[in-house]
Amino acid sequence: MEAKSQSLVPESYAINGGDGPYSYAQNSLYQRGIMEAAKGMINEEIAMKLDIQKLSLAASEPIRIADLGCSCGANTILAIQNIMEALKRKFRTHPTPEFQVFFNDQVSNDFNSLFASLPVLGRQYYAASVPGSFHGRLFPTASLHFVYSSCALHWLSKVPKGVVDKTDPAWNEGRIHYTGAPKEVFEAYSDQFAKDIDSFLQARGKELAPGGLMALLIPAIPDVISHPQITTGSEPELLGSCLVDMAKMGIVSEAKVDTFNLPIYFTYPKELRQIIEGNGCFSIKRMEILNIPKQRIVMPEPRQRTLYLRALLEALIEKHFGNEIIDQLFEIYLRKLSESPIILNPEYQETTALFVLLKLN
Repeated sequence: MEAKSQSLVPESYAINGGDGPYSYAQNSLYQRGIMEAAKGMINEEIAMKLDIQKLSLAASEPIRIADLGCSCGANTILAIQNIMEALKRKFRTHPTPEFQVFFNDQVSNDFNSLFASLPVLGRQYYAASVPGSFHGRLFPTASLHFVYSSCALHWLSKVPKGVVDKTDPAWNEGRIHYTGAPKEVFEAYSDQFAKDIDSFLQARGKELAPGGLMALLIPAIPDVISHPQITTGSEPELLGSCLVDMAKMGIVSEAKVDTFNLPIYFTYPKELRQIIEGNGCFSIKRMEILNIPKQRIVMPEPRQRTLYLRALLEALIEKHFGNEIIDQLFEIYLRKLSESPIILNPEYQETTALFVLLKLN
């Protein structure tokens, strides 16, 4: 059921599908860079920590893999290929089982494009889609052996309630994110992230089989950066300024801008560790900041970066404001981005990504 409150992310929300110029498939180099940076770590952890004996597979039982928040581009297919190769090496001295892969994302994800791009020849796994939010249960108890999620867990299940409530100290008037906002706004986002990760871990704690592993790639901010420092040069802040400009021009209402907030939160390693340890379902076997080339994070060409942001946010913006403003909004954004001395400079970028490997307690 679609949420009625504007503070909730509609269940039907998904990033742009298809393969057109505004699609995620054509504008996901940033996510590809994170995935490639983690490939070696995933290979190592499957080789060293996947407990084949503890999995206790029945003779006819397949190894089940889930990609949570898979989207619809080629990245998920390449990631699964990498995982499959590592798993097959792990079973090199054992009877090779069959493999089943579950691709999960929101119900409105473009699964048609995803399945149309699956390899026809040489694919060594059975594929299925599992639509729905990964903040709740998706699979039977102890049915999964390897869970993977990349560039998805920084998306919140909903916008924090207080940021769209005029009576709340976290009321985020004139902004669309916590960057540059009072600490109450930041704390509302942080609290929502903690609740979402806890729900995610509780669900996976029931779904993952003993001996299985979960690998998470999560966009993040280094511990050395504190909230007051994350106040300038951010893309959400720049996009919000474009919407404020459009409100001043009478293209959108100020009330619409005041009630629009991005359901995105960038965690810190220390914060994430505390959430996982407090949850108690999993133990952290490895947590590292990924070594991602700065150019893969920044995308210094303004138009490319604008297309990337549009692929991610167009459906969310359209849901709130209507599709009439989309082209003009991103034209304004492109102009401002081209004039920014900070956002396009790799040296100013602090956003990174974490590799987290978890095992059931």
